[in-house]
Amino acid sequence: MLRKIRVFLWLPLLITGLLAFKAAPPPITYITLQNPALKLTPTEFYIGDVIDERKEINTIGSLQPVVNNIGGNVVRPYSIDIKGGFTALKSFISNALPANKHYRPVIARLKTLKVAEAPVNGGMVKGDIKLSIAFYLEKADDPVFLVDYNTTTNYQRKPGPAQQIEPLINSALGNSLVYLNDWVNTEAAGNIKLAKGVKVSFTEYTEPVEGDTIYYHVDRPLRWIDFKGRKRIGSKNAAEIFAGLGYDQDAKLVNGVVNVTLAMKVYAPKSACGVNTDALNDYNLTHEQHHFDIARLVAEHFKQKIKGSGMTPDNYEATINMAYIDALREMGDLQKQYDTETAHSANAYQQQLWNKRIDKELAGLGIKPGLL
Repeated sequence: MLRKIRVFLWLPLLITGLLAFKAAPPPITYITLQNPALKLTPTEFYIGDVIDERKEINTIGSLQPVVNNIGGNVVRPYSIDIKGGFTALKSFISNALPANKHYRPVIARLKTLKVAEAPVNGGMVKGDIKLSIAFYLEKADDPVFLVDYNTTTNYQRKPGPAQQIEPLINSALGNSLVYLNDWVNTEAAGNIKLAKGVKVSFTEYTEPVEGDTIYYHVDRPLRWIDFKGRKRIGSKNAAEIFAGLGYDQDAKLVNGVVNVTLAMKVYAPKSACGVNTDALNDYNLTHEQHHFDIARLVAEHFKQKIKGSGMTPDNYEATINMAYIDALREMGDLQKQYDTETAHSANAYQQQLWNKRIDKELAGLGIKPGLL
């Protein structure tokens, strides 16, 4: 009689099951950061934000355990992290210093926090704590880099609880803020990145000896002898002047304030001014002088716009540039309006109105006193 034999292929399944239940990695041991005890009150900044930019965010490294010599067993290093993770680190850095919001906000970008240990002779372990933080000044557009803090703390200890190294981590983090405070205090008065305000002043550009260019001055009106250029071919105007507007800029940082000096240039090149020989009279000269005066008035408008712009160290250059472009546009429009309404001085009535208008504004701005 034949007997049926059932064969159970259980061995591969058992092996597969064992593989599925292989030992899980050892749990992470957590270190509790204690409240910092920094006796430090910054007078130039506060920590506005802390950003985690570490490549490894799951742990901060590993420690050597206590060696068990019974049976020759040695336990491998175990992973450690800060209890509460980055939230705890951020809280530590943010709360280590008073936050006076009247000062500059600084962003701390945590680049590296790494702990590593290795056994040495005598049952000791050696370790190092690497810390790297980049500090940036918080701005409305893009943060401005200030300074890096990089340090490595070396130590030796007997193997023991992970909490033993907390004071070393605590000290490294605290020292980064002390370093930042010292750096800011040293740089505050002379580093343009830390400037707190802008002060603008104006001067009138002059040259010791007059050359081809006439720079506007109330005591230096135009004269027919200044018109040294040839008339443009095809021009029907009795005389022509090309008044220009520009400035030289100088900026210096004084006690944390950007002192900007703009030397205004209202000018007319003699070689670009021309006149017909039959037009050499006071009436025509007055018309050309007012072209020059219009450029001077626009320069004053430019100055007033700059003074009322509320510039900051971040935008003062752009503000000045935009105001200058606006001034050039205004000057072109006014010069065109002046010539159109006076018909290049041919309309005597309109010329009289413009003479009064220009003289009145010059007097009102204090450029030519006594003309009201």
